[in-house]
Amino acid sequence: MDFEFKEKYDFEDLVEVVRCLRLPDGCPWDKEQTHKSIRQDFIEETYEVIEAIDNEDTALLREELGDVLLQVVFHAQIERENGVFDIHDVANDVTQKMIIRHPHVFGNVNADTTEKVLDNWDKIKMQTKSQSTQSEAMNSIARSLPSLIRAQKIQKKAAKVGFDFENFNDAADKVSEELGEVREAFRTGDENAKAEEIGDLLFSVVNAARFAGVDSEKALYDACDKFLARFALMEKMADERGSSLNDLSLFELDSLWNKAKNI
Repeated sequence: MDFEFKEKYDFEDLVEVVRCLRLPDGCPWDKEQTHKSIRQDFIEETYEVIEAIDNEDTALLREELGDVLLQVVFHAQIERENGVFDIHDVANDVTQKMIIRHPHVFGNVNADTTEKVLDNWDKIKMQTKSQSTQSEAMNSIARSLPSLIRAQKIQKKAAKVGFDFENFNDAADKVSEELGEVREAFRTGDENAKAEEIGDLLFSVVNAARFAGVDSEKALYDACDKFLARFALMEKMADERGSSLNDLSLFELDSLWNKAKNI
């Protein structure tokens, strides 16, 4: 295949590489891929970017951003072959979007605070997407998002029209109320009610977290890491005793947990 090898490549080279991979005499695997077949790859690459950010690993971030960029170019190439759009159309559209949604930078609108910027952003977004109601804006939130993130986004949009708690204490009281309904569902043994009430409890916890200024997705992420670290300490302490966690009673496990917690 006629391709120019260089010491340093640019974005257009990436676009050309992906095009070559999809040619009839290109890569057998790449030729077979569709939007749906590589959907999961996009998700995984995005999370790997997040991991690089969390670890403050700039070398890894550079690599993982490249992998995400590859996914964008690949999906655009599929549509280029279908004659629908190409990567340059994608770049054009997002550039236009940024200009339109930043009239305080590229126009004569005054927005000198972050709050004003975000308020303008939401109003312009609704206009450009022909959304006339807040429920339409809510329904436009991707259902494929992690549920904690989706819940927080929905609640923020509801709050914009005044449908919100007065303060954190009211939101926390709602958590207690929903927990009571979960207990009642378990008392009655209604399986459908159990799932519904636990969902309501989680939604109310996200609301309380929002009032506390806490990102619920990040908070749960950190809680998982904390649990894993303490659990590893429990295993280590059990091993130092010459036993495994499987050999210990619940009382002994709780004792190890509390020791790990103190550490």
